[in-house]
Amino acid sequence: QVQLVESGGGLVQAGGSLRLSCVVSGRTFSSYAMGWFRQAPGKEREFVAAISPGGGSTDYTDSVKGRFTISRDNAKNTVYLQMISLKPEDTAVYYCAAGSRPFTPAQDIRLRQGNWGQGTQVTVSS
Repeated sequence: QVQLVESGGGLVQAGGSLRLSCVVSGRTFSSYAMGWFRQAPGKEREFVAAISPGGGSTDYTDSVKGRFTISRDNAKNTVYLQMISLKPEDTAVYYCAAGSRPFTPAQDIRLRQGNWGQGTQVTVSS
């Protein structure tokens, strides 16, 4: 059974920073692309960022480019989302997701996802 456990959410003021973590167990982590999505109340879940299995390629939605950085540490089975210059519109529940099959590029996360984490709340105040 694949488990994804997220942490690092919280309340910050606009302009602040947070780093989210997602620890994965139950699969060969280094073989899978990983991604982050978010969902604000009343809105659809949207793609945020993705990273290739080896960490060499990344993909971001336009609204977070230059502010968010996705990374991974395969030795720790962990994917991170470093968020800086946070805006109130970044407020959402953030979810990590694994690719649906091994060795897909980062861009495939936009289209197909396998397992999901439970989500962690990020709230940005103005």
